[in-house]
Amino acid sequence: MRKTAAQATVVVAALALTLSACASGSNGADGDKSTGEHSTTAKQPAAGFDAKTMGTDYPMPEEGVAYDNAQDRDKLKQGGTLTLATSEVGPNWNAFNTDGNTGYMAQFWTYYQPQLWDYDVSGNPTPNPDFLSKVEVTSTDPLVVTYDINEKATWNDGTPIDWTAFEATWKTQSGKDEAYNPPSTAGYEQIASVTQGTSAKQAVVTFDTPFYPYQYLFINLENPKAIDPATFTDGWINNPHNEWAAGPFVVDSFDDTQATFVPNPNWWGTKPLLDKVQFKVMDDSASINAFQNGEIDATGVATADRLKVAQSMDNTQIRVNTATSTGVVTFNTKADSLKDLAVRKAITQSIDVAKLAEIKYQGLNWTEDPLGSEIMFPFQDGYANNMPADSKYSVENAGKTLEGAGYAKGSDGYYAKDGAKVTVKYTFFGDSPIQAAIANAVQAMGKAAGIDIQLDNQDPSQFSDVVVGGTYEMLIMAWSASDPYGYSTSGCQLYCSDSDSNYAYIGDPKADEGFKKAGQIEDTADAIKQLNEAESQALALYGTFPLFNGPVMMAVKTGLANYGGSAMASTSGFKALNPHVENIGWEK
Repeated sequence: MRKTAAQATVVVAALALTLSACASGSNGADGDKSTGEHSTTAKQPAAGFDAKTMGTDYPMPEEGVAYDNAQDRDKLKQGGTLTLATSEVGPNWNAFNTDGNTGYMAQFWTYYQPQLWDYDVSGNPTPNPDFLSKVEVTSTDPLVVTYDINEKATWNDGTPIDWTAFEATWKTQSGKDEAYNPPSTAGYEQIASVTQGTSAKQAVVTFDTPFYPYQYLFINLENPKAIDPATFTDGWINNPHNEWAAGPFVVDSFDDTQATFVPNPNWWGTKPLLDKVQFKVMDDSASINAFQNGEIDATGVATADRLKVAQSMDNTQIRVNTATSTGVVTFNTKADSLKDLAVRKAITQSIDVAKLAEIKYQGLNWTEDPLGSEIMFPFQDGYANNMPADSKYSVENAGKTLEGAGYAKGSDGYYAKDGAKVTVKYTFFGDSPIQAAIANAVQAMGKAAGIDIQLDNQDPSQFSDVVVGGTYEMLIMAWSASDPYGYSTSGCQLYCSDSDSNYAYIGDPKADEGFKKAGQIEDTADAIKQLNEAESQALALYGTFPLFNGPVMMAVKTGLANYGGSAMASTSGFKALNPHVENIGWEK
């Protein structure tokens, strides 16, 4: 969420947790099974509920079901437009670069860049035949994976997609060359070589140390012509580089207000049904009004007010599923106000997570327990609460934590040390009433514990600049899973000391080693145990902590088929990682 309570980022370069837009109503919420009271007899139609007859006691989604109105292409129209909202366009179009590692850019890439793996709702992978004709392990000692590339697969500039694209991806994502800034090096840093196989259309990947699951790697491909370090870092700013792309669509136009995609004339796969897909930049409050006015065709409705608007509309369906994203609190430990672990721990103890969830889901038929992991989801086998035992909400304990570190409460009710009051800036984005309510609640909780929380409201368009630039002290953001292998792949991205995506800027060498070790364990259960141990060590630093998952709730125009949203807020689970956008269309 990987992924903001307001917004965030999603890594496309690999399967890893990433920052993504969430928590605000327009992009949906995050996902977990509800423990509330819900209808147990009715079932949600795969196309979603009719908005006007949905009611308030709607049933929970069934595990393993995609709520995306799956339809065969022969039942859909050729032509038409899909118009959606987005929080930002650019500036950096390189999703392999940390600066371009945003949720909206991940969504854009599904339309115009290579997507090498298909997933079912639960995340089981199969090679995408448009790009890969065969993938197999050809040696276990050392681990060697051989990829046969579709003979028709070609970059838009006419260059064949071959083994050099795998080599280029490895070079930019391994972390071995400091000229590149990949969002995560997990898996790629274990590769010893990438070489040509029996032909240029076969890539042979040999590992120094084994990495599991290998399907995590090479989800997307780097164009070999784009790996000059200066180009990699800055060459995609305000330039999507259609010539270096290969997908069903191309970028037709873009600016600060919109991005438009049209069918790619060079695409060798199944022809897209839609004539145009357009993303319009708008804030949360604007998106629900735009949906109501017919300006966009789908929007998140994971707040009571937004859901009520959708339920008043004709020709509208509501699709609900558990999300694969996690809202988290992030502390910038480089900020003077947060360098002291005791302050970070006290703030953590001061926050009533259950109360924040109550605010977030008010008016929705959804409840859930506070989380204990930023990587594993409660519905996954092996999930564990990895938060420190003394981190639970307690105003009294928050005060004791500060007093034990030499702070004293002044006559104004706030703690101070050496004449400096404990004051922390809380940044949030946009004009969503939910976000404002959460911000006010955090401020009130801090005051009750003797901590001065100052609110800093920023425009959503500033999110990437604020987060990547580190110009915040405390904020809520979200990590959205861009793969089903978080136990093996996401630990280092979120927590490792040298990760460019560690927005808390703090790490533990022992935890770093543990996260890396998890990716070397072939047995999934054992890998998850290793992940839990390392995450427990990382969370003990109080640089970040998890808040909640939640539902994805999306309102769509009736008749929209094969659409479940994006990876960061999907009603089709992990299937949305590669949604086969060429099959999105309107019923006849």
